[in-house]
Amino acid sequence: MNGRDTHAVYVISVAAELAGVHPQTLRIYERRGLLRPARTSGGNRRYSDADIRRLQRIAELAGAGVSIDGIRHVLELEAEVARLREMVDQLAAALQEERARNRREIVPFGHAATLIGRRLGTRREEER
Repeated sequence: MNGRDTHAVYVISVAAELAGVHPQTLRIYERRGLLRPARTSGGNRRYSDADIRRLQRIAELAGAGVSIDGIRHVLELEAEVARLREMVDQLAAALQEERARNRREIVPFGHAATLIGRRLGTRREEER
């Protein structure tokens, strides 16, 4: 999510229209803890693009008959899944980097045998 996604610019009537719900529904969602819009210094609600997407998801779940508590639980689980996916992606990238580093450090057997043979040969010549 970038700064534009979270920059709160929409007033409640515009946010409600974009999300396809009534402004009073937004107030209810806020009271029930499903949404936390930003506030101006005067106390007016302002919604971001991320808020609009969340409202659309809430409306989708409500339309499917999911209760407010169920919606809250679904949203929490979806957020956890997103967090875990990000963690898996980071771990996969770190693993890939580690494997690449290990490949650079591993000397192929044939090359290693040649190097060891040269060293042994040099020592034998020095011993003579």
